[in-house]
Amino acid sequence: MEIIGRISKGTKMDQIYLPKNRGGFASGEYVLITPLKQSGEKEKRFKPYFYGVKNLEVIKLRTIEEIFGLVNQSIEPENIIITGSFLEQGFGFNDIDILVLAERKANTERISEKIKSQIGIKPHIILMGTKSLISGLSSDPLYNLMLSKCVSLKRIIFNVKRKINYKILDLILLKSKTLIDNFEILNGKEKYYLTLNMVSVLLFIQGKKLSKEIVNKEIGRLLKVDAENIRENMINREFLREYKKVYSQTFNLIMESIKHEK
Repeated sequence: MEIIGRISKGTKMDQIYLPKNRGGFASGEYVLITPLKQSGEKEKRFKPYFYGVKNLEVIKLRTIEEIFGLVNQSIEPENIIITGSFLEQGFGFNDIDILVLAERKANTERISEKIKSQIGIKPHIILMGTKSLISGLSSDPLYNLMLSKCVSLKRIIFNVKRKINYKILDLILLKSKTLIDNFEILNGKEKYYLTLNMVSVLLFIQGKKLSKEIVNKEIGRLLKVDAENIRENMINREFLREYKKVYSQTFNLIMESIKHEK
């Protein structure tokens, strides 16, 4: 791997700055510095864009680079976006969420098989056009949550105004009723997802910014339990009582707004 940098003058020593998110050159590692040979063609370098991601393990950066390459071989997308639990610290993920922006259709199953066979990670690929993504960002809280932390091949520039469609939000919220009806049989990850969904809808209606950190903090405030405890299924029926209150609050807000729309 190579990184191109420029020598900067320091007070006592000159220095070369390296980006924190890089696929190699760990801190304390010895490297060889040589002058860059000027040529007619500039070498293409892997330089993804990070949104809401502070640090990423080197192996994950290399994995993302490979995925971008494999997707590009199969289809010429407008952009490729990696999101989901893969970007969280550590290696507690089972798959990797890949959003491919492209106007023409592609065989996502074939691309998935290629990624799984060459990298060894099960991918979850969503193929959509840019207009569909912008529409989702304007009306669906989970789209906002998804892109609050992501890594993309190209820069993401969306000027999206929030459009609250209460009928759509009612359908999105309905998923979270599953926790009330099936509390005993759901596992921790399922309970956490349904809680995240419900609180995201509430914050979206209230016009608040969405990110996993913001939603997790609001889960703690509203439901009086740490989000990680929900994920680990370390909750009891007292949690369910508080959950029902928040669900009713959110549902009533939606119903009142639908009435006023008529």
